[in-house]
Amino acid sequence: MAISISKPQTSSSTIDPQSGFCSKTLTYHSLRPPSPLPPLSSPLSLTNFIFNILKSTTGTASFIDATTRRFISYSDVIKLVRNLCISFRHLSISNSDCAFIISPNSSYVPILYLSLFNIGAVVSPVNPASSVTEIMNVMRLCKPVIAFATKETVVKLVEAGFRNRIVVIDSDEFEVMIRGELIGDGDGDEVEVMQSDVAAILYSSGTTGKIKGVKLTHGNLIATIAGAMAGREARSSPAVYLCTVPYFHVYGFILCIRMLAFGDSFVSMGRFDMRSMLRSIEEFSVTHLPLAPPVVVALVNDSNEHLVNGTNWSSVEMVFSGGAPLTVAVIDKFKKRFPNVSLVQAYGLTETTGGISRIAGPYESTIVGTVGRLIAHCEAKIVDPNTGAGLPPMKRGELWVRGPFVMKGYVDDKEVIDTMVDSDGWLRTGDLCYFDNEGFLFVVDRLKELIKYKGYQVPPAELEHILQSHPDIVEAAVIPYPDEAAGEVPMGFVVRRKGSTINETQVKDYVAKQVAPYKRLRRVCFIESIPKNAPGKVLRKELIKMALSGVTSKL
Repeated sequence: MAISISKPQTSSSTIDPQSGFCSKTLTYHSLRPPSPLPPLSSPLSLTNFIFNILKSTTGTASFIDATTRRFISYSDVIKLVRNLCISFRHLSISNSDCAFIISPNSSYVPILYLSLFNIGAVVSPVNPASSVTEIMNVMRLCKPVIAFATKETVVKLVEAGFRNRIVVIDSDEFEVMIRGELIGDGDGDEVEVMQSDVAAILYSSGTTGKIKGVKLTHGNLIATIAGAMAGREARSSPAVYLCTVPYFHVYGFILCIRMLAFGDSFVSMGRFDMRSMLRSIEEFSVTHLPLAPPVVVALVNDSNEHLVNGTNWSSVEMVFSGGAPLTVAVIDKFKKRFPNVSLVQAYGLTETTGGISRIAGPYESTIVGTVGRLIAHCEAKIVDPNTGAGLPPMKRGELWVRGPFVMKGYVDDKEVIDTMVDSDGWLRTGDLCYFDNEGFLFVVDRLKELIKYKGYQVPPAELEHILQSHPDIVEAAVIPYPDEAAGEVPMGFVVRRKGSTINETQVKDYVAKQVAPYKRLRRVCFIESIPKNAPGKVLRKELIKMALSGVTSKL
């Protein structure tokens, strides 16, 4: 199928070429080269979009399973996807049917995704570590007609009361399907898929409220992958990515399907393990390493120094971090330990189909604390939360974004989408951010998580950065604690370095020397670990429950 290309929009003369800020509209524009996108009215599935690119690429790139050592060359992927599509029709999976997937990472999962996209089915992956209750809640949202599981996770589906067809991915049945042994005459008819059709339902982390099903269209995914390709530098040989982040989260979800378009090899890890990751780096000569923030923190921790230094890192060019911001202290430690490896941060939401800003190139990787510049086709505003006015560079406010990657909506939750996306297509991220004079985006904190101390706003992330710069502190998180006089006071949860005897007074004094009086920590609790979700975001609700339940004594 030929792809019809629309012309990118031309930039306005009122846009500052340094920052991308338009003083007339108070809008920030991408400084990246625009990438051509197919007209939205053209029938086109994400699979066909990727396959049109794949047909023009050459090389030996492949999906690699680090656990089973299975190699699937990209030249075989089109055939395997076709085989699965035909098998799915035998199972009567049709356009708009939802397919529930509960599986750890493997080289088969991206092929399963592409096959379901190609027949117009809706892919809905979930964390295989989810409880039976969590699975029941998610299934009520997406209403799947079929499920794909592993031998280990299928029991959870049964306990959750799923009564429809279940296909076990690591079974002989699936091998028969993917090898094409069910193919018969007349099975090759294609299904027409519109770019406005929902391709996937992914789930927001639920750290600040109930879990939400985010509807992403084929057009959303195409725009995101096209934008990523536009800012990509040419290589003399394919890159090798080792994916340690889960495919059910938007971070890993986008990575595992865009590698085909990039023509780069992709190594899957089933379950994260530090030793397995380091072994795979050497075995497969990994060049690019996408990680969740807690893994980056683990790499620079002194307790892992011997293990990390015993690994040959000579092939590694870049480490990516996304899902939650890294502190300046962690970034500094990383650069000292890995001087020849670029640390690349990105920013995005499930609702924006992944990253809408990222670092690109050697110069951008030197800007400490930034999550990069806006991707192609992205517009942004920094809005004063109190007045609603747009703000210029270096001013903090709520980040609003607009572009072809913004979700179609939430499953059965129109009220929430109406409050999050306005009539002009601007999505309110809920994040307190600012742009500098070169168009670099900096994330300060979640607006909802700002601590209100006697009317002053205290960003928890700012205090967390300070705490984690202390040599005796491994991790830290700050929450609001209710106070009759002040409204809320900052409370810190601290993980001490092994063997450290640092106490509450020393922690408070360390912070007090570096902040205004209203930002000082009023309470401190020492714990073994900071609770986080799979992408690495701190579960502040859990910490607040701990604080209010009397786990800590009055300080």
